[in-house]
Amino acid sequence: MAQKTEDAEASAPASQNGEDLENLDDPEKLKELIELPPFEIVTGERLPVNYFKFQFRNVEYSSGRNKTFLCYVIEVQDKGGQVQASRGYLEDEHATAHAEEAFFNTVMPTLDPALRYNVTWYVSSSPCAACADRIIKTLNKTKNLRLLILVGRLFMWEEPEIQAALKKLKEAGCKLRIMKPQDFEYIWQNFVEQEEGESKAFEPWEDIQENFLYYEEKLADILK
Repeated sequence: MAQKTEDAEASAPASQNGEDLENLDDPEKLKELIELPPFEIVTGERLPVNYFKFQFRNVEYSSGRNKTFLCYVIEVQDKGGQVQASRGYLEDEHATAHAEEAFFNTVMPTLDPALRYNVTWYVSSSPCAACADRIIKTLNKTKNLRLLILVGRLFMWEEPEIQAALKKLKEAGCKLRIMKPQDFEYIWQNFVEQEEGESKAFEPWEDIQENFLYYEEKLADILK
């Protein structure tokens, strides 16, 4: 499987979550970051603030962001119309399995044909070609699954292979769109750790709207 690695930092070394290792004064913390196991899938309900601010930022050149963060909402409807909802997030270590594939392997390994599934992903970047293929195969064999993918950035969108994969996703019935500022706020409120007893308001970064429009135009050109 092709690694989902974007442009690497050319200057000081950094952790995979955007923390400058040279600026860490705590030797134990530094040791912990350096020795982080490189191949694992991390799951949870809420992700740390600094992970969100670095990994989800919709920058044009995503230097140093070599992991995928996937927040999900699953709504399951039974024959009587009752709906049960659950949410959580995944992050990958870009090697044995990407977050998109891990979702189907660990979060939804089996689907009951008697139920209807509406799934929404909020992903830091769009799928690579291999993950898109896995999504397409799952949608084709699971007619009771509806998937909406909202992405912060487009991964290697200039590559013909990636463009073809995104088009095939659309043809398979997957809804794909770029995150608006309101979507980042939704992630902040529902998937990001907050201080105990205190909920801070989402603070948009300076170019959030400009970058949304940039990626929205690129995606529209690809899918037309």
